Amino acid sequence: MTEDAPKAVRVLLAEDQGMMRGALALLLDLEDDMEVVAQVSAGDRIVAEALAARPDVALLDIELPGRSGLDAAAELRQKLPGCQVLILTTFGRPGYLRRAMEAGAAGFLVKDGPVEELAGAIRRVLRGERVIDPALAAAALSAGPSPLTPRERDVLNAAADGATVADIAGKLFLSESTVRNYLSAAIGKTGTRNRMEAVRTARQNGWL
Repeated sequence: MTEDAPKAVRVLLAEDQGMMRGALALLLDLEDDMEVVAQVSAGDRIVAEALAARPDVALLDIELPGRSGLDAAAELRQKLPGCQVLILTTFGRPGYLRRAMEAGAAGFLVKDGPVEELAGAIRRVLRGERVIDPALAAAALSAGPSPLTPRERDVLNAAADGATVADIAGKLFLSESTVRNYLSAAIGKTGTRNRMEAVRTARQNGWL
């Protein structure tokens, strides 16, 4: 009498590039013990789809339309704690790794790795292990934490598209003088000359 086959690992995949998403889904479905049960192209759909599909693992990109994968990861860990979050991104930035760990992610990998490594990482996080790209882990340790406060980060994000101080103040419900203070602090902490340079430097380090 044969034993029942082990239950397949249920995977949610969040990736905004259709070709990449399709390729990842196909490759993971080829694994005998995995099944992609949901695919989303926007960050603001992750939590709703996860609550409907109840995946074991959520494989999330970071830069997604509607909402960052890092923000979605934090909410997902609260609302569906049984689902392990694995960040898979093109942008191997130390600041992103730190924010992913703060959001409760169990792993962080960059997209240029082999698919066998990805499948192995999914199995490892389900065993309770933490899986982090080794080179990125070393870089994160040497880079140190982000110097920006959450509010300074909010203001820089709001300034990224060239918004005026008045626009930022209205969006974040702050006074214009407070916005200027946050921008000045962020410029000082990033060692830059103006807010657009501060945005660029913060993004390069994964602080935004």
